[in-house]
Amino acid sequence: MADSSLARAIRGISLKRWDSAVGVLLVVVLLLSFGFVDGFGNGLNLSFLIGNTLPIALIALPMTLLVVSGEIDLSVASTAGLSGAVMGALWNQGLTIEVIIPICLLLGVVCGLINGLLVTRLGLPSLAVTIGTMAAYRGIAQIVLGSDAVTDFPTQYLDFAAGRIGDTFVPYALLPFLVLLAIAVVVLHATPFGRSLFAIGANEEAARFAGLRVKRQKLILFAVTGLTASLTGIFWALHYASARYDNATGLELSVIAAVLLGGIDFDGGKGTLGGAIAGVFLLGALQNVMSLQDVSAQSQIVVTGILLVLSVLGPRVARQVSLARASQRLT
Repeated sequence: MADSSLARAIRGISLKRWDSAVGVLLVVVLLLSFGFVDGFGNGLNLSFLIGNTLPIALIALPMTLLVVSGEIDLSVASTAGLSGAVMGALWNQGLTIEVIIPICLLLGVVCGLINGLLVTRLGLPSLAVTIGTMAAYRGIAQIVLGSDAVTDFPTQYLDFAAGRIGDTFVPYALLPFLVLLAIAVVVLHATPFGRSLFAIGANEEAARFAGLRVKRQKLILFAVTGLTASLTGIFWALHYASARYDNATGLELSVIAAVLLGGIDFDGGKGTLGGAIAGVFLLGALQNVMSLQDVSAQSQIVVTGILLVLSVLGPRVARQVSLARASQRLT
């Protein structure tokens, strides 16, 4: 009887929007994980889940805006790795963290501007450009730091990046992320700049004729994406207490998979930041459950790849089904 009531309740939920469906799926996965996966509800595990998901969530903020505008940046993980490598190299040279962090953030802006200028001024496709810079930035990171690992950062920074608030499972780092999330939501969904990104992604030529400064806005987005990727690289090095040139390797796949899973249209012009963040934490929860079940890292990558494919196909299939139903009603 309870099962049939639950089924009726689920059927009553409107899942017309893909991002709403992802949000519901996230809740279902969390409830099932709390109920059936040993150790999932442990405070330490929940802290690990959030801490491990935050790097993906951080980069997902500007990546969402970028994909909405019809572009993409695959170099974000390499930018994060380069930022961490420079951070470690400068620390070895005796500079203080307070000096190093602004330098690394500026480096991230430069990396983003390089991508943006190649796309907006030379007219090159962002997919091809950022595949190239993905390899270039990672190679520079290896040159900067080599195979060394820098681990002796100041304790107070390590504690902030990996510590929890009191006896709760909430990491300190979640608080500044929530501030950045609120800013990103307002920018994308409540400002003329955000509305113009949807217009650019839907039809760039029409947006240009409407007077929007398309190249300038895309350049800003690439710069902000580079800045956030660099911030992620700093957080990664402090959270895991290790600055290496290969930090965050493969992170771009998780970011893109999570953003597209959250309903952001790969062609641009559609999606919500709420859906993207739901996709991020759905992916993070699934990866955490797989880790608790001793699923290998290679298998987790396979699952992420499958989710990436499904996240691209899903909204398109849903739209085709909706169009077919609408046509049937008209006839």
